[in-house]
Amino acid sequence: MSLRRAGVALACTLLAGPVLAGCGGSDGPEESAEDLLQRAKDTLDDAETVHFELDSEGAPDTGTLLVGGEGEVARPASFDGTLQVRVAGNTLDLDVVSVDGTVYALLPFASSFDVIEPADFGFGDPGELLDPETGISQLLAQADSAELGDERRVGGEVVREVTAELPGDLVEQILTSEDPSRPVEAQLSIATGTGELRRVELTGPFFSDEDSTFILELSDFGADVEITAPPTD
Repeated sequence: MSLRRAGVALACTLLAGPVLAGCGGSDGPEESAEDLLQRAKDTLDDAETVHFELDSEGAPDTGTLLVGGEGEVARPASFDGTLQVRVAGNTLDLDVVSVDGTVYALLPFASSFDVIEPADFGFGDPGELLDPETGISQLLAQADSAELGDERRVGGEVVREVTAELPGDLVEQILTSEDPSRPVEAQLSIATGTGELRRVELTGPFFSDEDSTFILELSDFGADVEITAPPTD
């Protein structure tokens, strides 16, 4: 190795902190934003299970709204976790289980689960989040104006940021929107080694004409998860 190449390699090693862009190797052309999104979609569509965490910023104190939650999603159509619902300014933590299109919740002051209509609580069926036709991977397939952003090291792995616009009506189907005609700004973080989607930050008119934010984080792809319907009275 020449002294010049050795110096470049050493510089990349020393600077491989949070931002890694600019120290590309010679393994071939850089993966495009569209190719990276497609790889992330394929990886998500192949995952049998995934853990998700949802948070939001800018939700109002009126109405019945989904504002956060976390849980396990299993293919083909199951979910087990806790969803945070804001009702008239008060946030409730609802234990929710979804199996094959039936959604159960442990309502406040109840001693057992009841079958619910999730739309009454401001959310859709969380068991559909891994369905390629109704779930998260749609966001990757229909992203417009995708551009590559920074490469960063997060939790020991390298992730690449991609910015894009998403159709508002699509986001409404998965989350919510007060104005589905307006596109939603998205910042996605994808692990370049595995192709796993790690984080999605969405900004748009979810609760009102004013912009607010949803943040979705995914982990534990393919973990051993078994979800069954809870007993009801």
